[in-house]
Amino acid sequence: MPLSEHEQRMLDQIERALYAEDPKFAHTVRQTNPQVHYKRWIVYSSIGFVLGVCLLMGGVIVQQPAIGAIGFLVMLACTLWGLSGWRRASGTAPADTAASPQSKSKGRKRNQQRPGMMNRFEERWRRRQEGEQ
Repeated sequence: MPLSEHEQRMLDQIERALYAEDPKFAHTVRQTNPQVHYKRWIVYSSIGFVLGVCLLMGGVIVQQPAIGAIGFLVMLACTLWGLSGWRRASGTAPADTAASPQSKSKGRKRNQQRPGMMNRFEERWRRRQEGEQ
């Protein structure tokens, strides 16, 4: 939903105040690409994964299963963190993170075209409540 004229003026006023107060910060925020942040996640998680492998191998060599288990958990956590960054950087993140009204309406159209089990149940329930049978 687009902003009203009043809201747009207020937003412009806030933006001008931010530029006047701290132009360096405003410039940095304006030029920051979120994909750079997610790619950094991927790099850090890769480094963490390698450290996890080292811990796992070190635990095997020293014959300390606790160190090996910690290494495995580090590898698992870094893999999940890296996959999350990968999905967000490539734009295939779940729709709940930043769903636009257009994507929501497309999802509703898809559900209307192919009624699923829950839609059929809801339709039956609605008919019963209305007195139809």
